[in-house]
Amino acid sequence: MVSRTRNNFILKACIFATGLAGIVAEYVMSTLASYLLGNAVVQWALTISLMLFAMGLGSRMSKNIQNHLLDRFILIELILSLLCAVSALSIYWLSIYIQSIDFLIYLLALAIGILIGMEIPLATRLNAYFEELRINISSVLEKDYYGALLGGLLFAFVALPYLGLTYTPFVLGSINLVVAAALFWQQRKNIKFKKLLSASFIILPILLIGLLILAEPIVQYSEQQKYRDTIIYSEQTPYQKIVITRWHDDFWLYLNGNLQFSTYDEARYHEPLVHPAFVLASTHRNILILGGGDGMATREILKYGDVERVDLVDIDPAVTRLGRDHAVFRKVNNDALNSPKVHIHNMDAAIFVRDSKMLYDIVLIDLPDPKTVSLSRLYSLQFYQQIKQIMSKGGVLVTQATSPFFSRKAYISILKTMRAAG
Repeated sequence: MVSRTRNNFILKACIFATGLAGIVAEYVMSTLASYLLGNAVVQWALTISLMLFAMGLGSRMSKNIQNHLLDRFILIELILSLLCAVSALSIYWLSIYIQSIDFLIYLLALAIGILIGMEIPLATRLNAYFEELRINISSVLEKDYYGALLGGLLFAFVALPYLGLTYTPFVLGSINLVVAAALFWQQRKNIKFKKLLSASFIILPILLIGLLILAEPIVQYSEQQKYRDTIIYSEQTPYQKIVITRWHDDFWLYLNGNLQFSTYDEARYHEPLVHPAFVLASTHRNILILGGGDGMATREILKYGDVERVDLVDIDPAVTRLGRDHAVFRKVNNDALNSPKVHIHNMDAAIFVRDSKMLYDIVLIDLPDPKTVSLSRLYSLQFYQQIKQIMSKGGVLVTQATSPFFSRKAYISILKTMRAAG
């Protein structure tokens, strides 16, 4: 007979794993909502708040479970395994046919949250067979919170950058499946509904493997429906979703679903961004570009022979890698990012400006529109004042400032902020 100590260890290991899976599930749903619905701050706050509320509902509902605790805990893990695994796929697929996709995202977040909320109360009651109340509560919550810490780190540095929103949910589903399987195997003598659960352990892995095989085609098809032209490149980075589309001989770059440029007419944006500054500046030796990782602005800068150094600061190395290595970008930007004059810095623009010891003759800000908090601070009074400190005498600062026609308030706000900075 398996010892009480070993049973207790398995249960706590399962609690640790569910804590890890639970926090990653929250992050996956929040990231998915941000990507599909926009406004990252609102979507993260709303999605996580809904899931926490649902966890409260799940905790309350768990009090109605009076018997067969082990069987029901394992069943909850199996249902979570399936829901987590199919979360992204189902949302991607249904977003083609359902206009109000936000309702589906929030509904799925609530369902997953309720099941996660039922885990801790049931695990605590199961652990009551091994530890007294004082130790039981603290040890269960301790393992859950430790798992959440590891889950957050894995999501930020491993899952999202390397697995993306397509495969991370399958890892979540696998974790819950392993938790259920471990408990089922260790406690098989105490299981009441062995046939039902045994059948589930046969059917669910087969289903998950089948969905895993179909995952990439489903996501590619669903994503393609959101764009008019053919997708030739797609990548999820820790910072954004990068998509490149093609129509005949022209290409479009999208970041988080927002159009950045088209090779058809990008010169109409990049030429006015660069050349007036060179006319106004007294010298052109040292140039700073904040953003512009595609290399188009750098191409225009290198047309001036007296340029000695170009520092390009873009936080996302994936974008500058495309600008430097991708055949389409290299052709359009005239291989500008491979020039020995160009020095690429993959870091936060605010930190670079704050720590810079060099004086620049021209500073070009080619950043996305200030639609998020992290971007808005790069349009702030403090940021412009810091840039002023690293500009040479007679230097020129130019920024893109949204559209005076379609974003009039934002345009005027940026204009007033720059005037206030002097």
